[in-house]
Amino acid sequence: MTAQLIDGNALAKRIREDVAARVRALAARGTVPGLAVLLVGDDPASQVYVKHKVADCEGAGMRSLLERHPATLAEADLLARIRALNADPAVHGILVQLPLPPHIDAQRVIETISPAKDVDGFTVASAGALTIGRPGFRPCTPYGCMQMLASIGCDPRGRHAVVIGRSNIVGKPMAMMLLHAHSTVTLCHSRTRDLAAVTRQAEILVVAAGRLALVGAEHVAEGAVVVDVGVHRVEDRATVERLFPGNAKKLAAFASRGAVLAGDVDFTAVAPRAGRITPVPGGVGPLTIAMLMANAVRAARRRRGV
Repeated sequence: MTAQLIDGNALAKRIREDVAARVRALAARGTVPGLAVLLVGDDPASQVYVKHKVADCEGAGMRSLLERHPATLAEADLLARIRALNADPAVHGILVQLPLPPHIDAQRVIETISPAKDVDGFTVASAGALTIGRPGFRPCTPYGCMQMLASIGCDPRGRHAVVIGRSNIVGKPMAMMLLHAHSTVTLCHSRTRDLAAVTRQAEILVVAAGRLALVGAEHVAEGAVVVDVGVHRVEDRATVERLFPGNAKKLAAFASRGAVLAGDVDFTAVAPRAGRITPVPGGVGPLTIAMLMANAVRAARRRRGV
């Protein structure tokens, strides 16, 4: 058997269309959702992410405010700017692109964002609301993963779900969302003994470890749903050939661009065992921005009282 792909691009398109319809309805009532995006420094990946976030929001009819600041920006100045945006009624969501320069305390910055405008879902208030099952903003990547499961008719209820990775941004909230969806959840990490023995028990396996091709065929049960959150730029030809043996399309892409993207899951090895699997690219990635937009519209609707 070969796993069926979970098409993140198609699902993200449907969510963006729904967001655009909600934006139009709000605009008819005199409210245009506004998202402020703060970029500090010149990290290349961050610049690409911010570009896509701004473009998608504007494409849905939202108002975006992109602020670019030098890497030398003082932490106090960044905090002051966030406080000003907190007080701006035209701004419904605030996003500070991570990572930040090392002299800035990222958690202090996150905690300065008003919970009512925390569309990334990173504040302690948002994490607490998720933990106890109260309404609040959910971190966009695991929120997108839950939408993917729903889109393929995969009900987590009663299933054993395994999450690899315990970050505050993906792993922990992913485990909590699955728990609230009535899964039995195991959260694995770098100190988990015999990882493959644990992950082979999973009916739903979410991999957010940040390690290229960590999960191979030996980690996956036959027919499992595999969601790969990892994204890695592979610039070594030997590694590309090892991960994608005989894949002429990947080799041609590497030859033309000097790199290809791959995930935390060894797709070539795992796809023949899994029931459903997300590709990289085109899987989880598009959902992260789509759910950010959904959160921003939700923030505007709450402000409006609808």
